[in-house]
Amino acid sequence: MSAKAISEQTGKEFLYKHICTTAAVQNRFRYANVTAETDWKQLVQDHPWLLTERLVVKPDQLIKRRGKLGLVGVNLDLEGVKKWLQTRLMKETMVGKAKGILKNFLIEPFVAHKQEEEFYVCIYAAREGDYMLFHHEGGVDVGDVDSKALKLLVGVDEKISADTVKSQLLTHAPADKKEMLNSFLVGLFNMYEDLYFTYLEINPLVVTKDGVYVLDMAAKIDATADYLCKAKWGDVEFPPPFGREAYPEEAYIADLDAKSGASLKLTLLNPRGRIWTMVAGGGASVVYSDTICDLGGVNELANYGEYSGAPSEQQTYDYAKTILSLMTREKHPDGKVLIIGGSIANFTNVAATFKGIVRAIKDYQVPLKEHEVTIFVRRGGPNYQEGLRVMGEVGKTTGIPIHVFGTETHMTAIVGMALGHRPIATQPRVAAHTANFLLNTSSGTTTPASSRSASFSEVKTGCKWDHTPTKKHTIMMFCFPLFLPLLFLCPSLLISVAKSTTLFSDHTKSIVWGMQTRAVQGMLDFDYVCSRQEPSVAAMVYPFTGDHKQKFYWGHKEILLPVFKNMADAMKKHPEVDVLISFASLRSAYDSTIETMQYPQIRTIAIIAEGIPEALTRKIIKMAEEKGVTIIGPATVGGIKPGCFKIGNTGGMLDNILASKLYRPGSVAYVSRSGGMSNELNNIISRTTDGVYEGVAIGGDRYPGSVFMDHVLRYQDTPGVKMIVVLGEIGGNEEYKICNGIKEGRITKPVVCWCIGTCATLFSSEVQFGHAGACANQASETALAKNKALEEAGAFVPKSFDELGDVIKSVYDNLVAKGVIVPAKELPPPTVPMDYSWARELGLIRKPASFMTSICDERGQELIYAGMPITEVFKSEMGLGGTLGLLWFQRRLPRYACQFIEMCLMVTADHGPAVSGAHNTIVCARAGKDLISSLTSGLLTIGDRFGGALDAAAKQFSKAFDSGMLPMEFVNKMKKDGKLIMGIGHRVKSINNPDMRVQILKDFVKQHFPAAQLLDYALEVEKITTSKKPNLILNVDGFIGVAFVDLLRNCGGFTRDEADEFVEIGALNGIFVLGRSMGFIGHYLDQKRLKQGLYRHPWDDISYVLPEHMTM
Repeated sequence: MSAKAISEQTGKEFLYKHICTTAAVQNRFRYANVTAETDWKQLVQDHPWLLTERLVVKPDQLIKRRGKLGLVGVNLDLEGVKKWLQTRLMKETMVGKAKGILKNFLIEPFVAHKQEEEFYVCIYAAREGDYMLFHHEGGVDVGDVDSKALKLLVGVDEKISADTVKSQLLTHAPADKKEMLNSFLVGLFNMYEDLYFTYLEINPLVVTKDGVYVLDMAAKIDATADYLCKAKWGDVEFPPPFGREAYPEEAYIADLDAKSGASLKLTLLNPRGRIWTMVAGGGASVVYSDTICDLGGVNELANYGEYSGAPSEQQTYDYAKTILSLMTREKHPDGKVLIIGGSIANFTNVAATFKGIVRAIKDYQVPLKEHEVTIFVRRGGPNYQEGLRVMGEVGKTTGIPIHVFGTETHMTAIVGMALGHRPIATQPRVAAHTANFLLNTSSGTTTPASSRSASFSEVKTGCKWDHTPTKKHTIMMFCFPLFLPLLFLCPSLLISVAKSTTLFSDHTKSIVWGMQTRAVQGMLDFDYVCSRQEPSVAAMVYPFTGDHKQKFYWGHKEILLPVFKNMADAMKKHPEVDVLISFASLRSAYDSTIETMQYPQIRTIAIIAEGIPEALTRKIIKMAEEKGVTIIGPATVGGIKPGCFKIGNTGGMLDNILASKLYRPGSVAYVSRSGGMSNELNNIISRTTDGVYEGVAIGGDRYPGSVFMDHVLRYQDTPGVKMIVVLGEIGGNEEYKICNGIKEGRITKPVVCWCIGTCATLFSSEVQFGHAGACANQASETALAKNKALEEAGAFVPKSFDELGDVIKSVYDNLVAKGVIVPAKELPPPTVPMDYSWARELGLIRKPASFMTSICDERGQELIYAGMPITEVFKSEMGLGGTLGLLWFQRRLPRYACQFIEMCLMVTADHGPAVSGAHNTIVCARAGKDLISSLTSGLLTIGDRFGGALDAAAKQFSKAFDSGMLPMEFVNKMKKDGKLIMGIGHRVKSINNPDMRVQILKDFVKQHFPAAQLLDYALEVEKITTSKKPNLILNVDGFIGVAFVDLLRNCGGFTRDEADEFVEIGALNGIFVLGRSMGFIGHYLDQKRLKQGLYRHPWDDISYVLPEHMTM
């Protein structure tokens, strides 16, 4: 959500820190917080004024009208405060319907003042700007300030002025206080704007000759502006509403949500309840809560929450295990039910999310059975068939009762089953599969013919599906009254000017902002199946890459779409484009949208991003009004006009497009806030009518770019639309404009309307639903009040969402009976070949892999080395040697083996600058080459003559030892064959000047290895060779080679054949390469640090031996 309440202490802290005013603001930062854990001695040390001032104490827990509830202690000394708190701190209290524990209190200095020195001030946000309310009388008995207070509207992007405040708000203020009040109010409003407040109320505001005192304050800030205000806000804590505890699990999910591009929400309502939900989608989560409450489950509803926005399998697992952990802590005598529901997803891979839930169910299968949990599942969307299959399988394998349903079942039907109000359906699910819709039997590459003739009731024009002129219109926005009372005083204002009837046609061209290749391909597939002649996407804009072409499919054929680095180039080269679909992030969506509106060719912009600060959204809306641009969103999936155009991921994948008949127009147009629920409406309408004509999801934010009435009026003026469906929700007052439109005769077509969020009035404490705008700030904004008003106005309003489909069908059947709608003959739709990647995801095809690997897997949530998660690698403290064992040998080696590997790497790390590898590295570094080139130059010298003797020594000694040769026989044979014994000999070291590296390794091997037969054999060979020449010792390469063979053969982790194979394939030389790379890098860095110039070998160190005849 966006607007979140903050504590009084936080609000005052913001005010004291950031207000800029000439008025003397008194008692700055003079407040003390008290909880059950408070150390009073420390508190007095931190706030010595507690001992000298008279005091006020009150709970700081978002409680309204504390004074009237007797929850304010006034004019007390410190001992009086303690005594007052004794009867209240940590005590349970009823505030309205909410029962909660008073646990957080605020102590402030008492301000002695007269009644006439109290004032009331409030600032709140609205679509058209920010209202400042001021009343010259304040305090607990202020009464109905909405009717009493003077109001000043500061429009979007306008600045407040002292003269305006003085003339419009301070007419009844005492003359001697006007200047002080004026300065304070201007400073307060500027701070309100600067810190992205959405609501700020001070009552009373006390003004005396000494200055201004802020006594009681309530405030909300736009939490989505955190990225803009973090430096000023600091770390803000958002307390829960009174009556609802702050649970650590809620904080855990909030943290997951903050770290994810998906949306994860959890609110605990009754942890002891028996009905738990795990719902996908913000709108769907409200609908399921409504249905549970409608069926009498409000007192047993344990939680509200949602997961949406394509969370990963791991994120879904974390969310699910949190729910399962909570619901299996206390048993319920009637057992428990878990409703895993959701609408038809637009782009979320249902199978991937369900795999996360399945993992959690498997982990909690024992407690789930102990608590007698029954699970009901209903879902649709991409790959939902596979998701339902795995969910059904886990029920069979675990013994947990899991009932699984797909799109053939009404979305909320499982609630009635779960609560025992309807029988559990036993008929098998329709065996539909994505493949049934998408596999093409034709081989042609031309665009197929249209699959359905226009409805007989439609007006025929030159455009295939469109029934209004296709020329661009100058779009005029109409301004609504400034506040709700005028809705009823002057309803005709609501419908004075209509927007353009047509937003999209089958010739519409768009630009997509963002590298959203999957969404673009979905749009092109939709275009193809709708028999469009050309793709609806002309180009993409992505500032983070250079201009290039991106490959897509048009049916069977591959095409290239241009990708531009900047908007100007895209617009210049594609003047035919009039729609922009913005997938910009919440941080860049504002700037990119403002830039887009500088181009007059753009008439419609869809903003997908969720979480744009409300103040910025209002600026977008204002500019759109000025320029005649229609905004869909923010926080939307978009919209769809069957047979013509779809925005991004709207309508889901092709299987849903085809199942919901979205490839050709029907007679029903709808508008919804929720993107997920819009896809559910596609499903409901396709099953009960001849299909959708057009559908738009305006977005879940408090201030959507276009409102319900904008689209309802478009539908009213579109001949092809015969009936209208509106899915409204709690919060705002837009639905009342539809009521007035019906009453005044502006809307004459049948309107079926249902507002979700009816459960809100049944909760004892405020619940913020998934959409930012789904919150009622007054009685008229509740879903119940809206549904009642719509029914009274003449709209068709079902009794619940469960009955929505039935009402739509009834209205449609009536129109058909009257001849208003004449359903057209249905023809088979054209088909589109399935993408290879998606077919593979569905398990429809298989293909031999180009590569095979058995050591590492990076595809999941956690990196895996040879079957061991990286977290376990660190927990086991196996070090570099153990990691090498996993990656090279696919074994978890004994501790001594890991240590030996690390010792080998240490002793082979470097052997000075004179050896060939280091020399090459140094020469390259001094020639100005980069690290990789210099390192490679050194590594290329490694071979039998330098450093590469480990493998050769291991092979020679192993072969001799395994064949039963005596050491002397081995030496003699090598001499007879004229071969060097690899691993024997050193240029500097000798039997009298031993290599300490070898000695260190030898001591370790003798102490820790279970056996070292090959090493002993090599040492016997060394005795023979050194008797002939002192420097023919077993060198470090030879030692590591033979010792490693002993390690592989005797550590217990390998068979003899496996050990020999590792020697044969060159694994031992890898030890030297890995170790010496550290030294080579060291030499490279050393030369760069010393700033050594280009190396040239001195000529006096070179013997020039040219042929004699060449020197004459």
